[in-house]
Amino acid sequence: MKVAGGDDSEDPTPEFYSEGAPDAARDTSSSRRVRPGTLLLASTDLLEPTFARTVIYVMEHNDAGSLGVVLNRMSQTAVHNLLPQWSDLAATPRALYVGGPVKQDAALCLGVMKLGADATGYDALRPIDGRVVLVDLDGDPEELSEVLEGVRVFAGYSGWGIGQLDGELEQDSWMLASALARDLLAPTTTDLWAGVLRRQPWPTPLLASHPIDVSRN
Repeated sequence: MKVAGGDDSEDPTPEFYSEGAPDAARDTSSSRRVRPGTLLLASTDLLEPTFARTVIYVMEHNDAGSLGVVLNRMSQTAVHNLLPQWSDLAATPRALYVGGPVKQDAALCLGVMKLGADATGYDALRPIDGRVVLVDLDGDPEELSEVLEGVRVFAGYSGWGIGQLDGELEQDSWMLASALARDLLAPTTTDLWAGVLRRQPWPTPLLASHPIDVSRN
């Protein structure tokens, strides 16, 4: 496999927008505002297996397109099997996560800084938003453990070309929310998709109870 080189005390009801969301959840002044640190939550109508009920952390968003990783798709491969030097710093469960369908033969890593820690002076860390950083897997995990609370390693990523994500937003395929640092390291016992919805302004939390399999409703 190839290796690619916010404080939790934030407002518990971060910015949220989707044309398909309940009216009370819409913030027309911030509509379509995607930036690094934004979460894309699959809409209840997005049933395609690759992205159904996914939570994607946006790492890059610019005129050339958008790039992010799925936070809630764990693989059955242990980090230790591929990158043993990073196993101790990997958040529980210490497994590789499937970041998306693009370049799944390449690994990338996101980390969460310890409260009060500073990435300045660490060449292997590139700040993204708040306490979240991109981690160069060629770096020294022992050195970085001084400032990192934990890391998550991903196989592949999710990418959009010019205007593609905007088009999907127009089709109400995604809902937007702001990430908290703890979202990056959430354990598999947590339903991250539902959890993010529940911390949004009312009545958006009602969407969290939408069945995974609508045929059971």
